Amino acid sequence: MSVGMAAPRVAYGCDPGESRGRRFNEPPSLRRSAFRRDCDRVIHSTAFRRLKHKTQVFVFHEGDHYRTRLTHTLEVAQIARALARQLGLDEDLTETLALAHDLGHPPFGHAGERALDECLKDHGGFDHNAQSLRVVTMLERRYPAFDGLNLTWEALEGIVKHNGPLIDRNGEPVGRYREHGVPVGISEYVAFHDLELASHASLEAQVAAVADDIAYDAHDIDDGLRAGLFTVDDLGGIPLIADINAVIFARYPVLDEPRRGAELVRELISYLIEDVFSETCRRLGDVQPRSAGDVRNCGRTLVGFSAEAEKTEAEIKRFLKTHMYRHERVMRVMRDAERVVRDLFARYRSEPKDLPSDWLPPEEHGHAGAEARRIGDFIAGMTDRYAITEHRRLFDSTPDLR
Repeated sequence: MSVGMAAPRVAYGCDPGESRGRRFNEPPSLRRSAFRRDCDRVIHSTAFRRLKHKTQVFVFHEGDHYRTRLTHTLEVAQIARALARQLGLDEDLTETLALAHDLGHPPFGHAGERALDECLKDHGGFDHNAQSLRVVTMLERRYPAFDGLNLTWEALEGIVKHNGPLIDRNGEPVGRYREHGVPVGISEYVAFHDLELASHASLEAQVAAVADDIAYDAHDIDDGLRAGLFTVDDLGGIPLIADINAVIFARYPVLDEPRRGAELVRELISYLIEDVFSETCRRLGDVQPRSAGDVRNCGRTLVGFSAEAEKTEAEIKRFLKTHMYRHERVMRVMRDAERVVRDLFARYRSEPKDLPSDWLPPEEHGHAGAEARRIGDFIAGMTDRYAITEHRRLFDSTPDLR
């Protein structure tokens, strides 16, 4: 099948008519599927709107054309929908998971996450994936009958497990959680609402995860080129990109640098999407799942890159780590950003009265872990702009972050 054509609905995708439902019962919508309602709720959430002023790599005031968490999220959703359509999966659930995957990110990107993890190290640490779950299950407060967005089981499962199982069948943490265990925000939630952490997530969630990788690789190249951190020719050490550059030069020998970069990014996205589609079809042919349950219990990830594309993708990430994420200009700003987050956390811990009234601790003294987590929730919800404003309000000197 051509990747330009939509596939018929497949039996091993998630069916909104067979959803495991919501934690709090609600009457169904007359005209929207359960997964479409999930997607709409994410789009209308406060946390989603805040993504427009949260760092991807460059802090918001460094330039209007760099990606933010919001524009990154929209690009992930576009790629995820394209893949879901070709694979015959539920586009609404896929879009929900793409739009929700970064709701838990704090201000200043991974620098903010590192700082909050350090601040909360004695109270379970901080994990943006776990924070996304907290956002959609308790921190959003828009409905009279419950906290959170009351998303379907399938949406919550996908938010938590889109990168694979968190534990093995014996309950032992695996992968990135092997050393420190399952994050508190997830372990506490699944104690009363089982998300089956030992199984894989749906194909829709797996598509959202690989779309995140594709979007990261492509737009970080685009932003790095725009920032002048490297050139199109610098990327030529990666064989695939050298091949793409050669094709572009053959077609457009006098193309200016900005258009060369844009064409490279476009061709790279197309290549990776087509590769994931072909490789996923191959894996599905091997496993031949007949239901979404078969996908969850097959013991392997079914959506992913071929070995060749996976090698290229790893090369791109290594290049970006060296030339962009670890560039002194970026590192200097991120060090200052970490300081802002640490300062705010320490101030709110020592002076809780400096918190907004609706974030003040209850009159009865809670345990230290709960109070620290409340502060972590507050800071994680901040935009870059608000965090800087708060720091200026509370401290005599605030880093410029430029």
